[in-house]
Amino acid sequence: MAENQPQAPIHIVMASSEISPFGQTGGLGDVLGSLPVALEQLGLKISLIMPAYRTVLKRKFEFEDTGISLSVPVSNRTEHGTVLKGIIGKSIPVYFIRADKYFDREELYSHDGIDFPDNAERFTFFSRAVLELCKHLSPDILHANDWETALSITFLKTQRGLYPELHHTRTVLTIHNLGYQGIFWKPDWHILNLEWRFFTSEYLEFYGKINFLKAGIVFADRVTTVSPSYAQEIQTQEFGFGLDGVLRARAKSLTGILNRIDYHEWNPAIDNKIKQTYSTDDLTGKARCKSELQKFFHLPSSPETPIIGWVSRLVSQKGCDLLQQVLPELLTKNIQFVLLGDGDTQYSDIFKQLPSAYPNKAGVHIGYDDALMRNIVAGSDFLLLPSRYEPCGLTQLYGLRYGTPSVVRATGGLKDSIHEFHPESGTGTGFLFEKYEAKEFEAAISRALSCYEQKNNWNSIIRNAMKTDVSWKKSAHVYKELYTNLLSQPAEPTN
Repeated sequence: MAENQPQAPIHIVMASSEISPFGQTGGLGDVLGSLPVALEQLGLKISLIMPAYRTVLKRKFEFEDTGISLSVPVSNRTEHGTVLKGIIGKSIPVYFIRADKYFDREELYSHDGIDFPDNAERFTFFSRAVLELCKHLSPDILHANDWETALSITFLKTQRGLYPELHHTRTVLTIHNLGYQGIFWKPDWHILNLEWRFFTSEYLEFYGKINFLKAGIVFADRVTTVSPSYAQEIQTQEFGFGLDGVLRARAKSLTGILNRIDYHEWNPAIDNKIKQTYSTDDLTGKARCKSELQKFFHLPSSPETPIIGWVSRLVSQKGCDLLQQVLPELLTKNIQFVLLGDGDTQYSDIFKQLPSAYPNKAGVHIGYDDALMRNIVAGSDFLLLPSRYEPCGLTQLYGLRYGTPSVVRATGGLKDSIHEFHPESGTGTGFLFEKYEAKEFEAAISRALSCYEQKNNWNSIIRNAMKTDVSWKKSAHVYKELYTNLLSQPAEPTN
């Protein structure tokens, strides 16, 4: 009789400091808001855990109080939290750990660009609280994301006696951006309640400091990152941010899985935030989006003038210095340039002067605006992504979906998702350059402008882009296979 009973689906608990639409600062939240839905559609049981930030509590989301209380050891004392519950997808529970002492703040990690001084304690508490909540959820796999939840894996692996209910639980860590590692001073060690033997270069110690992300990399059963190329790059000194040796040691357990996007959320045929919807069958709406974008930025209404768009954080990682170098020459051409972004003042102070320096040529909005971002993606002719490094990138994927090719540096997920357009064959979806140099960036932009002038080629690249499958379907299957294979193998010994 038991043999005829259906097998219970694999239960994955994903812990993250960001989940869209509840709270996010970047792509991490987008991924955690969409990948779980794709995994649910493949028959997996998914639960999510994130902090109950002020952004969660003050917005009109529907929650229920689970009645679960959590007691969490932090240093030599016990801190307490409660658990709220919401739903995304068809029936994916999202558990919010409420501890106002730690999370009831205007921003998630910082104030006025300065990190909260107690971030080590905040996310040590959160990682411990994740495990306390998992005692109630009994997951087959705990999937942590980035440094903010990496310690949950470390605590589970090194202190099994505190979590006997999770003796069967396996672990996965995803690195969304190795540039952010959660590095804190050695005097914070008492907060973790770990033995001093783990403060060594083999485990958590990193140049005399504590490295939360390293802690997860060392102890996770499997480590993933967000594109195949990035998985290779982070094992090199150039892109490893000091952890390349640690990652090379885990190479057999490291996998790169390309991020994708939610087709229900990103679809020009039904997107009510853009000025007019459109599809591959009828692109007239895209022309209207371009016209309205010119109007918004007070640029001349000129259907034939190419609009070059930038939608990105204004930080060195994104290639702002290259953009700064190429703009003076670029803006002498018959083009219009629009920018949306926020970040380092050294860049925002320069770029916000562009409209006055180049009237009728440039439009700039410093800050973040979701509707404007979508309209720049829809209304631009092509986008610029000259990143110094890029784990995956989502903007170029939005561009593909909306028929807006990108000029990208051949690195990380940009290299994996954009392919050079070849006029002879009519194949390809964008324009790439290899070396992080202004002249190479300028050459790739010139190829894009040349292609734009040849309407048959430009129509081909738009069609190629919009026909490219950037949905989660393929990558979700890869994750499912990874989970299934992990559970089929014997557990590694606990340290």
